[in-house]
Amino acid sequence: MSEILPPLPQASAASGAPDTSRLANRENLEKAGRQFEAVFTRMMLKSMRQPKLADDIFGSKALDTFREMQDGQFADKMAEAKPMGIGRAVVEFLARSQPDLNDAGSKDVK
Repeated sequence: MSEILPPLPQASAASGAPDTSRLANRENLEKAGRQFEAVFTRMMLKSMRQPKLADDIFGSKALDTFREMQDGQFADKMAEAKPMGIGRAVVEFLARSQPDLNDAGSKDVK
């Protein structure tokens, strides 16, 4: 699992604008794109497992917990190996707001 980044600083009282210093680095944007893709995939897998047509004979809370952990790992690996493109779209959207990153916009998110 990837490392957890500290929360974004709140808007400074003097300027009233949020701190966007993390957006200035293309690597940070790409990492955020991969993480967003993993979160989206995890939510998709969870919603796919939600409908149950009948009671599971062998079901238990432990099995549900294991399945959630397995889906989380699967979503992380899927976002790294075969991304759906959602993360790349987020990276490109955020890169548009940073003029110095626009020339590196052709680089793919891995």
